[in-house]
Amino acid sequence: MSKHGSASGPGTPATVALVAAGIPFTAHTYVHDPAATNYGLEAATALNLDPDRVFKTLLAEADGRLVVGIVPVTGMLDLKQLAAAVGAKRAVMADPAVAERKTGYVVGGISPIGQKTALPTVLDETAALWETIYVSGGRRGFDIELAPDDLLSITDGQLADIAR
Repeated sequence: MSKHGSASGPGTPATVALVAAGIPFTAHTYVHDPAATNYGLEAATALNLDPDRVFKTLLAEADGRLVVGIVPVTGMLDLKQLAAAVGAKRAVMADPAVAERKTGYVVGGISPIGQKTALPTVLDETAALWETIYVSGGRRGFDIELAPDDLLSITDGQLADIAR
């Protein structure tokens, strides 16, 4: 895998963070359809990938604090499980405007890496089934392929059962 985001894709806060940390990744770009509403499935189709290997980054509010949940695009975030994983009583989806403001990314292009504000991050345990997974690279039409352990390392995240 490449360590150079600029050589293999657009420079985003995510690729800059990965390069700075020396974490190997491969950048994948595709033409985003503005009419698409399921960005993760669009990426899986455009990149000809098993959709279970492509993960979406979602923000939730758990007992008043923002947290990141990363789940396969084929599933949904289990808010009860996410809350339990971060030691909270309950979680609700975050307002999209808040998610954009806190991460510095737009909805549909929110990367778990290089966010403006470091947030507690939980990656669904199914990621461990793959040698590499795909997450948003920081804009629509751009995904990053990296090892799940590297994603956990750069986000200081944890692995838990948070998808349904």
